[in-house]
Amino acid sequence: MRKTSCETTVQKATATKRGFLGGLALLGATATTSAARAATREGDAPGNKAPAAKPLVTEVFRVPTADPDVSLYVRNKRPADMTAFPADRILLYVHGATYPASTSFDLPLDGVSMMDALAGRGFDVYLVDLPGYGFSDRPRQMSAPAGDNPPFLRTVDSARAVGLAIEAILARRGVDRLNLMGWSWGTSTMGLYTSQNNAKVNRLVLYAPQWLATAPLNLGTAGPLGAYRAVSRETARDRWLKGVPEDKKAGLIPPGWFEQWADATFATDTVGAAQTPPVLRAPNGILADSQDYWQAGKPLYDPGLIRVPTLVIHAEWDADLPSYQAQGYFAKLTATPYKRFIELGEGTHTVMMEKNRPQFFRAVAAFLEETDPSTLD
Repeated sequence: MRKTSCETTVQKATATKRGFLGGLALLGATATTSAARAATREGDAPGNKAPAAKPLVTEVFRVPTADPDVSLYVRNKRPADMTAFPADRILLYVHGATYPASTSFDLPLDGVSMMDALAGRGFDVYLVDLPGYGFSDRPRQMSAPAGDNPPFLRTVDSARAVGLAIEAILARRGVDRLNLMGWSWGTSTMGLYTSQNNAKVNRLVLYAPQWLATAPLNLGTAGPLGAYRAVSRETARDRWLKGVPEDKKAGLIPPGWFEQWADATFATDTVGAAQTPPVLRAPNGILADSQDYWQAGKPLYDPGLIRVPTLVIHAEWDADLPSYQAQGYFAKLTATPYKRFIELGEGTHTVMMEKNRPQFFRAVAAFLEETDPSTLD
């Protein structure tokens, strides 16, 4: 198990990052602080430059689990001049079925990640890698051949792990709730957790939600399920681009972005990276849940138990969890104070790391920052 030390670094904004974050500040919802509002008004004036992004602090810490050999990797980014945050300015993100949060939510494409963008707007932003993913420890099942053990890390287990990270963050900041965001299978993790712990959640963002399916998951797997599966760079790229019109594929992912993501992601699995060709290993609990619940027409949990404001955001070319699933899920959110559905054009399951990611960033930030959705302020 990796050591549980806390590491802190200060990240200064590059010229590219300043421009990107400044653009988000101008185009997104109005920031909550008067200083940010003033900066936005000045930036809006003709000929004025966008407000410069402030330096960010990055901290890394680990959270113990019930398994003494497994701890969770948690990363935090926040403005360097801020140390206290209200509950509505704190966000925790969790990843999906195959790839970790640390190399997607915080991948500095063109100098800036989504984590940077939100922290630059004054949020206290966290991500967590679940057991078996990214920089979190690998459970013992991953030290044996995949066929020696059944699938592990089911959704109830991932929700339990996220709960540990949430408790650590709440204690760290002295608050009683926070915002949650999940991607893909992470929407099931965050949705299940919220349905059982509404009092600890301020707002919920569900990016490409999982719901009842008419076909198996687009994960390139077939046959009996072992403890984990292995994914190659080639299959990862094919999966990414599935469903994209041929004449749109070349321009969807800016040059070098896929390679930057793949290099960072596959390097987190040192055992898989040592194979020829290199692979990334991922737990199969999600596939077992898909077979037992989502493909069998049985919801794993009831979205009607979610009682917090919820954003469902999706992209039109998502072949992993198509639009019908997001629409079906949205209809089941019957107890939220308010809910919103956004469908982005020209994007896939991975729109967060594609050319249209600014639209995605702005939509999420606007939902998190708005004070009263019933007014025009």
